[in-house]
Amino acid sequence: MNDSMNSTEPPAGAPAKKERSRRKRVALWTLVSFATLVVLAGLAAFIYVGGLINSFDSKTNKIPSAFPDDAGRPAATKIGDQTATNILLVGSDSRGATTGQAESGTPSDQRADSLMLFHVPADRKNAYLISIMRDTWVPIPGHGEAKINAALAYGGVPLLVQTVESVLKQRIDHVAFINFDGFEGLTDAVGGVDIDVPVAFTSTGYGKKGMHYPKGVMHMDGATALAFVRERYPFVDGDYQRVRDQRIFIKALMTKLIKPEVLANPGTLSSVVNQISPYLTVDSSLTGQKVGELALSMKDIRPSTTVMFTLPTLGTGWSADGQSIVNLDTAKASALAEAMRKGTVQDFVTANNLKNGN
Repeated sequence: MNDSMNSTEPPAGAPAKKERSRRKRVALWTLVSFATLVVLAGLAAFIYVGGLINSFDSKTNKIPSAFPDDAGRPAATKIGDQTATNILLVGSDSRGATTGQAESGTPSDQRADSLMLFHVPADRKNAYLISIMRDTWVPIPGHGEAKINAALAYGGVPLLVQTVESVLKQRIDHVAFINFDGFEGLTDAVGGVDIDVPVAFTSTGYGKKGMHYPKGVMHMDGATALAFVRERYPFVDGDYQRVRDQRIFIKALMTKLIKPEVLANPGTLSSVVNQISPYLTVDSSLTGQKVGELALSMKDIRPSTTVMFTLPTLGTGWSADGQSIVNLDTAKASALAEAMRKGTVQDFVTANNLKNGN
């Protein structure tokens, strides 16, 4: 009998087939393991982001009715299929009035201590933070002319929104009241900020009375920065310099927040959200998810491409009834409104030399 017929040796080529089969199993398990890790990482990220969203939503206060009746409001500014975003930022000094009164539209003695409009054009190439002097003399719908911060007292948040919309002809998408005390904890949460002090001064109060702020870059903790943004009495132009200093602080904070050691650090980022959220009162549509969507749409915008300036004015003066007021430059305000409508704010900034503020 032929020995080859009784041989127990595997046919030629069998070991190679087994090796290929083994390699395929290894490759398959490697792929499965990798896919599992990706899924777990994605799940962890989802849980983490979900935690941030939940923290924001649960800790912020909500304004149930922040906007006036839709009839007569400006339409959203669209260029192509993109839409501009406008967020009204309000710092208020509550003089015995409850937040609920201002939110509901009930007249109260609450005032808007500082006003800023954060405008992001439809193309998302730049962002603009426009300070509005609180004593700016403007028409307040249904109440004649008055200081713009009086709108909050006359008719709460809806009337304040309506007033700003009537001046700048832009639809306000969101409203956020910010208690500056919240920035103290936020500043400390990111390890302080470096602020380039433009005008040297000595603090007259705000927890830092007698402290000197020299001109130049100064590293500030929360309490020091809070006193910096609230001071106005040492300056020749008072409130004008204060709003400049507030913008300088915000830009310094933005610069710090986008640093990898903050943005990519889960512990620090969680601390930032937890620190600021309790000091925010926002319209009910400004959810944590919406904030995330807005942040994602503005991913290419940096502090260097964020232009900050004050709504142009013609200086101070007196109203007919003897109030000290800030006179609005109506011609430039109208030009700005038109630029915002057309998406050409950068041209307005260049024409009026506002790249570095005013």
